[in-house]
Amino acid sequence: MQYVITAFDFTDSEALSRRLENREAHLAGVKKMIAEGTFLSGGAILDAEGRMIGSSAHVEFDDREALDHWIANDPYTVGKVWCDIDIREIKLVPVDQFK
Repeated sequence: MQYVITAFDFTDSEALSRRLENREAHLAGVKKMIAEGTFLSGGAILDAEGRMIGSSAHVEFDDREALDHWIANDPYTVGKVWCDIDIREIKLVPVDQFK
């Protein structure tokens, strides 16, 4: 099943610092997910000044339980970076068929 995750960061004065402290570990996990085929695309959501204020990701998991496990254990969740997480099931256009 495919999902789109939209996760906005906490807005306190230390939020960006926590994001930067956890970013390397988060990206290491994304790299592993890419190799496994579960991370399809994503990146940081930016504010008008170009500061990172959240994340968006397209992911694919066998079931919702696996997705919830990833989110619960991601460094951005554990490190109190993400505060408002929206999860929607989606069906992505298979872009390879249009090449």
